[in-house]
Amino acid sequence: MQLSLCSIVKNEEAALPQCLGSVKDIVDETIVLDTGSSDRTVEIAKEFGAKVYHFEWNNDFSAARNESLKYAQGEWILVLDADEVLVPEIVPALKQAIQSDRHILLNLVRQEVGATQSPYSLVSRLFRRHRDIYFSRPYHAIVDDSIAQLLQREPHWQIGYLPEIAMRHYGYQPGAIAAKDKLGKAQAGMEEFLATNPDDAYVCSKLGGLYVEIGNLERGIELLQHGLKAQQTDPVVLYELHYHLGTAYTHLPDLPQAIVNYKTAIQQPILPKLKLDAYNNLGNLLYEFGNFPSARKAYETALEIDPVLAIAYHNLGITLKAMGLLEEAIAAYKQAIELNPNYAETHQNLGVAMMRAGYVPESLAAFSKAISLHRSSNPQEGQRLQQSLREMGFQV
Repeated sequence: MQLSLCSIVKNEEAALPQCLGSVKDIVDETIVLDTGSSDRTVEIAKEFGAKVYHFEWNNDFSAARNESLKYAQGEWILVLDADEVLVPEIVPALKQAIQSDRHILLNLVRQEVGATQSPYSLVSRLFRRHRDIYFSRPYHAIVDDSIAQLLQREPHWQIGYLPEIAMRHYGYQPGAIAAKDKLGKAQAGMEEFLATNPDDAYVCSKLGGLYVEIGNLERGIELLQHGLKAQQTDPVVLYELHYHLGTAYTHLPDLPQAIVNYKTAIQQPILPKLKLDAYNNLGNLLYEFGNFPSARKAYETALEIDPVLAIAYHNLGITLKAMGLLEEAIAAYKQAIELNPNYAETHQNLGVAMMRAGYVPESLAAFSKAISLHRSSNPQEGQRLQQSLREMGFQV
């Protein structure tokens, strides 16, 4: 038996079919550890042929994940949560990679569907079944600590990664976050861990970033700066520390310091996909300072890394318009719309650029679409735009 799926679940009847369906013809066995479901989660897991076990939840993700590993028989372990799916296109590369006799861990690129920041992350979710590999940390549980210790004893092993998107994660959509109180649970779990591990740079980056996200900038900056002083050498952790500091100083606002942190984050030797939001945010700050050529370069670099990043095309269009390059701006806006047709601001900016370029009928069509989209998301802006057009003599 080569590949085992290990998943911990609780009340996931809505999401679990998609998760298990994504791997049903790929894994050799499915281990589902239920931590107290009161819905049809267990029944659904069994319908997919999973071996279901039970575990009393104790607010420790590592404990639950390690319990699930006890039942696995495969040579390799794949870990998915119910709100994650395996991308079909990665399967050939994944199957080839686990044939290697060198790798102990293969990191996977995860797309964070619905995330307002950082559309990709690198997760340690595919590893050999080994008695000395286990999860640590009660929240944001990872196997990296145990693997680092293992490599000191068995240095012949290597850590690798699959460069293409392997997983999609739907847990960062606003509704899912609110429904499960993810931020509150994360804060409590990481604060408890930090109390006994005050110099852990990894948890400083995660918890500091969380505080920045909820608006507690002082506590967030304090944790992030403390993480930088912890002599951390992991480039992914260093990236996150500087990235979150960039975001914090943007909100403070201390824009020059934010630029310094974003640039330092970008310099870290990590997978380029992980740097997308730093490039985009850096471009926004450079635009604010009127440095349009450098802002343009930041957005174009992001698009070289990910040619389907709609927000980068949108921001590039704004920058090109500010530079007076209307035809190029129009092309950028159209590309953004092709990738994300429901973003009202892009249609509105396209209308402005087309109006300035003399394409009046096309401009009015773009404004009309923007107004229609604004009705559901921002009706006041839609009304303001429509009134402005009427004052100019246009009926939209």
